[in-house]
Amino acid sequence: MEKTSVPKATLGRLPRYLRFLKELPQEKSSYISATAIAKSLALGEVQVRKDLSAVSGAGRPKVGYETVDLIKSLENVLGRGNLTFAVLVGAGKLGRALLEHDEFEDYGVKIVAAFDCNEHPIRLSSSKEILPMCQFEHFCKSRKIQIGIITVGEGSAQAVCDQMVQSGITAIWNFAPCKLEVPAGVLLKQERLALSLAYLNNQLYN
Repeated sequence: MEKTSVPKATLGRLPRYLRFLKELPQEKSSYISATAIAKSLALGEVQVRKDLSAVSGAGRPKVGYETVDLIKSLENVLGRGNLTFAVLVGAGKLGRALLEHDEFEDYGVKIVAAFDCNEHPIRLSSSKEILPMCQFEHFCKSRKIQIGIITVGEGSAQAVCDQMVQSGITAIWNFAPCKLEVPAGVLLKQERLALSLAYLNNQLYN
């Protein structure tokens, strides 16, 4: 089943709704209204209705949503049970911080490995390791990796990007402070950290 396209802000709230629904006592979990969800999570009722409508349509009048169906809809949008695998290149401080971040799986993405210029694998945990770049293409193709994350310096970013494309990756999240060129059909998201910090600084004086 294809994931439903939803606004970014709505997507950010969906894991809260999903956790709330899964934690409901069994005797109260057959149906749930947007009003009850909004009250429990201290959110605006109009916002909750709009969010749920984008995921599962309108609930039944005076009854709300069937909880099991709503959970399935949320899981489908978030990719639960059908995780998209990602790899990361550049295992410095930023790369390791992303590798150790636990919330990506809430949104249907799992970083399965990092790659760097080390000659031998470095195991970080029972499920995460830093592999040498010589293994990159085989690893990505054999595991059908779809997402690549770039956390190397500006000078190496385009070469890494090209290697990702050659290895079958079709979506790239770039943290390097430079513009990358990708062929048609490859998604590219540029994360501009300086701009995000500048925006935060600007808000201090508004």
